Amino acid sequence: MSVIRLPGLVDAHVHLREPGYEYKEDFTSGTRAALAGGVVAVLDMPNSHPPTSTPERLADKARRAAAKAVCDVGLFVGATQTEQDAYLSAATQACGLKIYVNDTFGSLRIDTLALMHRLFRGWAEQAEGVGYRMRGAAQGIGPITVHAEELMVPACLALSQLYGTPLHIAHVSRRSEIELIRAAKERGVPVSCEVTPHHLFLSSDDLPRLGVRGDMRPRLATPDDVAALWEHLEAVDLFATDHAPHTLAEKEGAALSAAPPGVPGLETMLPLLLTAVHDGRLDIADIVARCAHNPRRIYGMPEPPESWVDVDVDLSWELANSGLQTRVGWTPFAGQRVYGRVEQVVLRGQVVYAGGQVLAAPGSGRVLFVEG
Repeated sequence: MSVIRLPGLVDAHVHLREPGYEYKEDFTSGTRAALAGGVVAVLDMPNSHPPTSTPERLADKARRAAAKAVCDVGLFVGATQTEQDAYLSAATQACGLKIYVNDTFGSLRIDTLALMHRLFRGWAEQAEGVGYRMRGAAQGIGPITVHAEELMVPACLALSQLYGTPLHIAHVSRRSEIELIRAAKERGVPVSCEVTPHHLFLSSDDLPRLGVRGDMRPRLATPDDVAALWEHLEAVDLFATDHAPHTLAEKEGAALSAAPPGVPGLETMLPLLLTAVHDGRLDIADIVARCAHNPRRIYGMPEPPESWVDVDVDLSWELANSGLQTRVGWTPFAGQRVYGRVEQVVLRGQVVYAGGQVLAAPGSGRVLFVEG
């Protein structure tokens, strides 16, 4: 048994599904899954129902999180086609602005260049008065985070450079994208990016085995794309799960073309990354930087005192659908042998997870930024 201590991890990209889809996940079940994965803070996306696109909806979601979460939660505000600039007055209360340029539905889909200009310009103007958040800052606003794929990546990079707006590109999955981002960083564009474990450890070659359980957005890419993510790891700022739970009944009750895209990931990220350490593909410092220090720097998140994760890095075990904290109760990595298991999580001096059990009470987590 070889136990090491890590700082409390951050997952900067989760979908906790509340309000509107609590049968898949809610703030309690999702944050319980976070603690089981060694994660003490999550950033929740705005594509709930209704979308988190106004100050009133952000405040409602914050109240729900404050009453139910067992780890810390930051909330994104979303740009829509229909609410115009309503999101701007919520800028300082959100962890950042989320713009969906690819693969989403309804009013959150932003599909014209003119509207993209307006959103980047409006966010930059909002920052003129309050600035952008630095690590742990109480004031300011966070970056623009985009779901942008392929041709929309250079468009977002150009807008970031034009308006001087910090940009974060979510779940990068292709060689063409990571190479563009790396080149933009070298030119001084204020851009950061994240990669998910499922895009690092799965490829399109796994789809025949996974079927609908492997359907996600961005889709699983080619083995060459996966290799490119590893080749350009220096350009990757964050590992984040894009935890997007759907029930198996939803996933398997529809044809592949109609199945809701997305997979759960909060409880499997750390063991998958620690297995890469065991295999010599990463080191512990890579995990700490991309799952703790960098997300707090990029989003201006405070670091909770007296908080850490104890992990047995030598323990080998098999991921399974049984025993998960996520409400949907499955993982695309079921059956995979991994190294490293969370033994204990301490948050602000309190043991909140130990021996496979979540010990924190609903409401013990804190809502970030909203009260700052």
